[in-house]
Amino acid sequence: MRELQVNDIFSIQTATDFESVALQIFKFQANSNPVYKEYLSILKKDISKIKSTKDIPFLPIDFFKTHQIITGTHDPEKTFLSSGTTGVVRSKHFITDLSVYEKSFIKSFELFYGNITDYCILALLPTYLENESSSLVYMADHLIWLSKHPQSGFYLHNIDELAKKLQELEKEKTKVILIGVSYALIDLAGKFTIELKNTIVMETGGMKGKRKELTRLELHELLALGLDVKQIHSEYGMTELLSQAYSKEDGKFFCPPWMKILIRDSYDPFCFLETGKSGGINVIDLANINSCSFIETKDLGRIYSDGSFEVSGRFDNSDIRGCNLLVAD
Repeated sequence: MRELQVNDIFSIQTATDFESVALQIFKFQANSNPVYKEYLSILKKDISKIKSTKDIPFLPIDFFKTHQIITGTHDPEKTFLSSGTTGVVRSKHFITDLSVYEKSFIKSFELFYGNITDYCILALLPTYLENESSSLVYMADHLIWLSKHPQSGFYLHNIDELAKKLQELEKEKTKVILIGVSYALIDLAGKFTIELKNTIVMETGGMKGKRKELTRLELHELLALGLDVKQIHSEYGMTELLSQAYSKEDGKFFCPPWMKILIRDSYDPFCFLETGKSGGINVIDLANINSCSFIETKDLGRIYSDGSFEVSGRFDNSDIRGCNLLVAD
């Protein structure tokens, strides 16, 4: 049964498919995830009466800091930790099957960008590289390996070397994806004048207290000007998720077919808002089959009629997070 569910996740093509698989996973997790089961019990939710994804209660993301969120009886194969700052309790995502994560980020990348082997992957992730249990570093490392390009690799603080490498690759007209934490990309854009015609610049958020907080629009304008590119791409992901959404322009993210965003009322977490209205972001990530697929985040945003969504900030008093540090417009 479990393997069939995993295959179903990455075969989703329609909204009907998504609804069907999501409800199956909900019932599985409601019965086999002790923490989620207890949470539903406290809410006095009758599982048998959940007939739509909009009826499903979402688990507040802070539970990943205080509990072991695992569905089923398998032991963790790996534990991902949020980056966090000194003194902050870090989220832990216990992964019982890394192959599900790998399928998710590979299929998602190829859905939005095509074959990985078409690119040289450069990762400027200094703070994350210092976190040996970063899910972002795990993903980037795997994409670097899959690219099979001899120049693909990580960069820590050596932006001089990175700038030189980018210029060499530009001369060779090599297709490059530069994925980086925001503050490090700002350093690169501020120190060097590089005309990037064949490079996709993708920010993952993350000022880490090292720079003044910026709106996503301000960040993208700064990077686009400094690196001479028309658009800055973005990746939306977090430790508690095994899927990523991508933005190719204007800060509007699109999800892979097995991931969905809902917007909740900021004052009533059980009420969902219409398209275009701003509120809290809830994520359905069906790749989280072995933890919890229904997560109430502390991000703020809105969804649009074309299926995209934007992230506009975070709730007050929420922890600074590596992947989502942009303040509200």
